[in-house]
Amino acid sequence: MDYLSLGRRVRLHRLMYEHGPGNGHMLLLPIDQGLEHGPADFIPNPPSGDPDFQFRLALEGGFSGIALHLGLAQKYATKYAGTVPIILKLNGRTTIPPESYPISPMTASVEDAVRIGADAVGYTLFVGSPRQYDDFNQFRKVKADADRYGMPVIMWAYPRGQAVDAKGGRDSLFAVDYAARVANELGADAVKISMPAEDPKTKSLQPKPYDTLKLSYEKSVRKVIKSAGKTLVLFSGGGKISDEELLRKASVCLEEGAAGLIFGRNIWQREWNDALAMARALKDLMGA
Repeated sequence: MDYLSLGRRVRLHRLMYEHGPGNGHMLLLPIDQGLEHGPADFIPNPPSGDPDFQFRLALEGGFSGIALHLGLAQKYATKYAGTVPIILKLNGRTTIPPESYPISPMTASVEDAVRIGADAVGYTLFVGSPRQYDDFNQFRKVKADADRYGMPVIMWAYPRGQAVDAKGGRDSLFAVDYAARVANELGADAVKISMPAEDPKTKSLQPKPYDTLKLSYEKSVRKVIKSAGKTLVLFSGGGKISDEELLRKASVCLEEGAAGLIFGRNIWQREWNDALAMARALKDLMGA
């Protein structure tokens, strides 16, 4: 990542070498689901409804940082200052409106991130949304501010919208691969994307040549990482799955060259000791 400015380099160094696994990988704990999905996500593990649960988990579990919105950072981060790096989400939306024309409005600024001592900002961009004109312009302003302040940008690149659904779905190789490339094209320093999941029922809906590509899970992950170019790839865990499946997929992502993992519900929807154990298992995969 020779293109990085000094400020970006310093902040990414903290995330990749001074916290978490500490060997060039990132293990991030997102808690933006409270806005994006609502309180329902905390019902499986009621203590997780208190953001202090995730802050303590990030600290004791040895995560590289925690991703959250401004209100939670201002209200809960003070006692963890300097010990739990913050990735400030700058935009977000609820799931209440239909997803036909998705866009996430701004909820904070890069200047807010600098003010609270964040080490990176996160921006959700809906790849393929009919409102991508507005989304691109909104991101362009975020990128300009981030350049000015030396702040790394992590893009939550989410394929969404009717056109995406009609071309194989949001988790298809076509959609995830395209999202990775978009993040690189628009200047993100890192990208949070889903693990590609091919559905035989919708394979034929993907544009050529994706409709006939026959790649193993390993090769699909490798292709997505290659499409991201110099943009660091952080694979998300999505909804809660079995431990065996989670660790298998995470292992493949790391072996194929991912810069890290950003797992939320698969961690904090567990009881405390189980959550710590899973964090330890993920860090072991990273050689920590």
